[in-house]
Amino acid sequence: MAKICEEVEKETGISIIPIVQVADIFRLASLGLKVWAQHIDDVEFGPNTGKILPEAVFAAGAGGTILSHSENKLPTEVIGETIKRCRETELRVLVCCESPEEGKEIAKFKPDFLAYEPPELIGGDVSVSSAKPGVIKDFVREIKNIPVVIGAGIHHQEDIKKGLLLGAAGFLVSSGVVLARNQKQKLLELAGGFQ
Repeated sequence: MAKICEEVEKETGISIIPIVQVADIFRLASLGLKVWAQHIDDVEFGPNTGKILPEAVFAAGAGGTILSHSENKLPTEVIGETIKRCRETELRVLVCCESPEEGKEIAKFKPDFLAYEPPELIGGDVSVSSAKPGVIKDFVREIKNIPVVIGAGIHHQEDIKKGLLLGAAGFLVSSGVVLARNQKQKLLELAGGFQ
């Protein structure tokens, strides 16, 4: 899948960053592929068995990480401390939020990207850009100086086009591509929404 993302990025000029499990970072990065980690922890060197050290993820080749996805929600204060740790290791950070209110709280920590992803739409057939256009528009207007990414239910080029018109800078896509019969063709279709 990471190789397909690279191929589509080269063909379209649209940046596509696979967000992978920690065990795959070094293997993919050593092939020259661009990847981010699915999660890191707010830990430093020392007795932290089972935790994901930011320095290790960076050394393995990840360019960034996603934090507080709906499947691994973090308290706001932990998000802030983890973003500080990422700054120490040069990892870029995308933080997910479920609501504009949560997004405003997280924005004060200045992540590189802030993603609005309503959990009730994740993995579904209705896109966030169709179901919540007013929320997205308001969210983009209220979040200053941080690119807003949207996700949940993104399956079609039209979902991308609508999201861009609403002010989204990027998209989180998973099942819409991973479960597609032809993953490359699906990514090419979605990338076409940027043109």
